Amino acid sequence: MIRRKKRCVIVGGAPIGDYERARALLRADDDVICCDSGLRHRAGLGVEPTLIVGDFDSYENPHAGIETIVLPREKDDTDTFYAVKEAVKRGYDDFLLLGVIGGRLDHTLANLSILYYLDTLGKSATAADDYSEIEVASSYVEVDDSYSYFSLLNLSGEAEGITITGAKFPLENGSVTCDYQYAVSNEPLKGQTAQITVERGRLLLIKDI
Repeated sequence: MIRRKKRCVIVGGAPIGDYERARALLRADDDVICCDSGLRHRAGLGVEPTLIVGDFDSYENPHAGIETIVLPREKDDTDTFYAVKEAVKRGYDDFLLLGVIGGRLDHTLANLSILYYLDTLGKSATAADDYSEIEVASSYVEVDDSYSYFSLLNLSGEAEGITITGAKFPLENGSVTCDYQYAVSNEPLKGQTAQITVERGRLLLIKDI
């Protein structure tokens, strides 16, 4: 029997409105890293972190006997990005990011770039909010019909050779550029799984519940 490696859950300080949905995404054996004000989500998520990371400019250091990395307030990395890099150093290959979308737009965009960073390293990563699950599509991905909609957004360069089957709006050998985002609000066909292939480039795949 092959034992699945633990997943690392990174909890940021962005709003989480639907804790029940967020808790449903968690696994009993997840390792959790709370980033600064992400600590305020502990009770709602029903988790205790194995590691705390932050400069504590937006939340007081709890001094809770949990391993804590205190960062300087003037630095290049956000608390969340530093936490992800630390988790990579510790050998995690699978990531779930919660509390990273919403609130300040600059932080949201910076946090979405973490998905690109982890994809470059060959890691599996999903960011989730109250409405969606987001991952990078850089080769082949699927979307089953438990999701109402899915969108493909290009935030970097040009993505080419895009083929979509099993969806309301199929596509064959298409391309999506940063200045023309037309691959929005597609739908998996009922009883089918949408299949997406990207030959060159990377897209954000946003799956809406």
